[in-house]
Amino acid sequence: MVSALEDKKAEDIVLIDLQGVAIFTDYFVICSGTSDRMIRSLVHAANDAMAESYGLKGKIVGSPSNGWIAVDFGDIVLHVFSPQQRSYYQLEELWSSGKTLLKVK
Repeated sequence: MVSALEDKKAEDIVLIDLQGVAIFTDYFVICSGTSDRMIRSLVHAANDAMAESYGLKGKIVGSPSNGWIAVDFGDIVLHVFSPQQRSYYQLEELWSSGKTLLKVK
């Protein structure tokens, strides 16, 4: 999934290990897209990559026009934000008790 996001030019990709911290998922992947169209493209690329590699289709919640889409794959939840919404919600800060495994600028 991270490679697919990189290929589509996602910004500031972060992978957080939440095992032992959250009961609803094991990992967050958080990234930003610079437009509604880009956010939509990142979600589709990640969904396609997970379907191809693991046979998983995520449950999509949110809208690019709201600046935040979450995709629930079960053990992994992807959050694709506009830069403004990412700054507002600060998920990395909220879940700072998890372990950051990867940061890609």
